[in-house]
Amino acid sequence: MVISVVALLLSHFAVFASSLEKISLPPGFSIEVYADKIPDARSMVMGAKGTLFVGTRKKGVVYALVDRNKDGKPESRYLIAEDLRMPNGLAFHEDALYVAENHRILRYEKIEHSITDPPDPTVIAELPDRTHHGWRYMRFGPDGWLYVAIGAPCNICDEPGFATITRMRADGSGRETYAYGVRNSVGFDWDPATGDLWFTDNGRDWLGDDLPPDELNHAGKKGQHFGYPYCHGEDLPDPEFGDQRPCSEFRPPVQNLGAHVASLGMRFYTGGQFPDKYDGAIFIAEHGSWNRSTPVGYRISLVKLKDGRSVSYQPFATGWLDENGNKHGRPVDLLIMKDGSMLVSDDMSGVIYRIYYH
Repeated sequence: MVISVVALLLSHFAVFASSLEKISLPPGFSIEVYADKIPDARSMVMGAKGTLFVGTRKKGVVYALVDRNKDGKPESRYLIAEDLRMPNGLAFHEDALYVAENHRILRYEKIEHSITDPPDPTVIAELPDRTHHGWRYMRFGPDGWLYVAIGAPCNICDEPGFATITRMRADGSGRETYAYGVRNSVGFDWDPATGDLWFTDNGRDWLGDDLPPDELNHAGKKGQHFGYPYCHGEDLPDPEFGDQRPCSEFRPPVQNLGAHVASLGMRFYTGGQFPDKYDGAIFIAEHGSWNRSTPVGYRISLVKLKDGRSVSYQPFATGWLDENGNKHGRPVDLLIMKDGSMLVSDDMSGVIYRIYYH
């Protein structure tokens, strides 16, 4: 494989200056371009040596961004892989980069030691190859298991082996279903206090502008069912499947999110840079609606918790959707940096932003 190294042109950041000026943040926060020219930037993971790996959905490429001079911004971009099938999901574990294609999971050993000449990957797991909701999201949990979302292969259906979050050991063995009834999760994280899994889930389409809600869910143990395709939100039976099982059988969301906001990446804030009131709160990238008469989402929202319950759901960063309905970006994934700032990927603009407090 021929690997290309491309210097990031910092002057190109000016292209996004006008868009950044549209972003509204709470007092004391600022946003800047961390890296640009990352087409279809989707999921992100940080390597042990500080390499930022970025997956894509449409371009079939995995990038590595390296900040060699330690000035807080990567100046080099490396092509780790290309011509993959929807390599949206990334994870990092024991010096290895894991890449989730639509139909399998690849592992690149000791990747940061060979960033300019990546090794051939090992296939550790085969996945269903249905492409509807087939952009896999995955992360390693605090238990050392690799968690992988397997989205429903449809808008609304009931097919065995789909609409789940599965997990496996780092070598692909021991595969099991951890959570059921999950239509399409493209973001999850673990509560730093309890180690419990939390995840976003995209609600079904074609029930109108305001139904059903997207969801923020808490999976405190293995085997819980979150309702799809029978029930949406807390108590909304599906018109096609709702008569088969009542909503009372399922675990309700901790927070109903906006309908059609396309809630994707989420992170508990554990950074220490933001004010204390953000400690333990959940940031959610709302990618934005595609099938609503008036667009919604295109923002980062904030859910604050108390004793495992939601006490507020509100916007944190807005402006990618302006008052005229024009779209200036689509947030996808979030990542908390060592310095406590937060990275945000944007697959519409091919940019990674950095939000920081000063």
